[in-house]
Amino acid sequence: MGLATFAIGLLPTAHEAGVWAPILLVACRVVQGFALGGEYGGAAIYVAEHAHQGKRGWETGWIQVSAAFGLAGALLVVLITRASVGEEAFKAGGWTGAWRIPFLLSVILLAISVWIRLQLEESPAFQKLKDEGQVSKRAYHESFFQWRNLKVVLLVFFAITMAQGVVWYTGFFYTQFYLDRILHIDSQTVNVIMIAGVALSAPLYVFFAWLSDKIGRKPVMLFGIAMMLLLYFPGFQYITRAGNPPLAHALETVPVTVIADPADCTFQLDLTGGARQFSTSCDIAKGSLTNAGVAYATQAGPRGSVARVRVGAQEIESISAAGQTTSQIKATRTAFEARLRPVLSAAGYPAHAPGAMQGWSWSEIVRVFNEKIGVFLVLALFVLAATALYGPQAAALVELFPTRIRYTALSVPYHLGIGWFGGLLPAVVFAINTATGSLNAGLWFPVIATAISAFSMLFFLPETKNRDIFAD
Repeated sequence: MGLATFAIGLLPTAHEAGVWAPILLVACRVVQGFALGGEYGGAAIYVAEHAHQGKRGWETGWIQVSAAFGLAGALLVVLITRASVGEEAFKAGGWTGAWRIPFLLSVILLAISVWIRLQLEESPAFQKLKDEGQVSKRAYHESFFQWRNLKVVLLVFFAITMAQGVVWYTGFFYTQFYLDRILHIDSQTVNVIMIAGVALSAPLYVFFAWLSDKIGRKPVMLFGIAMMLLLYFPGFQYITRAGNPPLAHALETVPVTVIADPADCTFQLDLTGGARQFSTSCDIAKGSLTNAGVAYATQAGPRGSVARVRVGAQEIESISAAGQTTSQIKATRTAFEARLRPVLSAAGYPAHAPGAMQGWSWSEIVRVFNEKIGVFLVLALFVLAATALYGPQAAALVELFPTRIRYTALSVPYHLGIGWFGGLLPAVVFAINTATGSLNAGLWFPVIATAISAFSMLFFLPETKNRDIFAD
């Protein structure tokens, strides 16, 4: 994973390599994914099998802290780089783009990681299995084709990892996306808020992991799931009011309507970055409004008509980009957004949230943090819910599977839950939002997934804190 991360900083530009540039980027990301696929399961098992009975939650809880340090470190490096070189230099193309710096610096962590791994020995449980000749030679077959193991894999997926994917990704990644792309809060302020949230999460992972040693894994994780279920809709509604009050006021007072032929409107679920599939006048109108943080109603227009956007009493005609190349579609969309923005601004929809950071002085950081304290408080509640679910998770997953198939049986449902539900969350939420015209309708995706996990965990997941993981 470290090599793939470092390699991203060395990738050629599209001007130099053509279509190979995005192919190489995707290849690096795929390698990162495969590498990470073994990292979490291996770390959880290794620490759990070295942990003391009765302290397994506490000791594995520190694994989750590494996620907090990693995310905070990444945000901090990007923030420092941007502050040092400026936004223009950071986003520059070619080999001079400063966005490459954080990726290139990752080679330092790679060297440290390799050195640590060279010092490690097998866990006592696995070494005992090897000495007795009991290591599984068909781990995938035992995990997924023997019902007694497959039913546990399915239970882990539906009860734990599916919720983990949507709860954690909503709390940390979708919140950041919402602040930046929907509310249009400046990136420096967003980074300050997110770093504070990540810093708060670090001790909470360990606290909830420790608490699970006392009262059980299941009640602690259920608390996190139930809390997030209650927070999804009111949380983001309050973030909108606290993060961008002028936008919240405009949403309540100035109606926006898209008038379009229903046959011209598609469900904008983009899993491949293929902008060409969303090139109709309706798609461009709806996508542009959603990206601007504007909610809207939809009204059926005449068959074959070009979509129109009504903002208050004003109307503006959209543009069709059907048949154009991807770059042409992007240019067409940009041209429409340039015509749409003055109309939105005149109606009270701001292009940016007020109170952007002006420099990096301590007083400026304190000022914007105080102004956006409402946003941070909601983020803190998201963090509380996510850490309650994630903190005890490593111990719970290890305790559910026998040693001989533990690595395989644990890793597959973990990464399916994270990848399918966490990874797809931004794309699915955006597609639902554009289809409905609501800024928050897409939250039904994580709500439904979380509710399924809550039901599965409450009625089917056993309590495991007192299990002897060496008995099998």
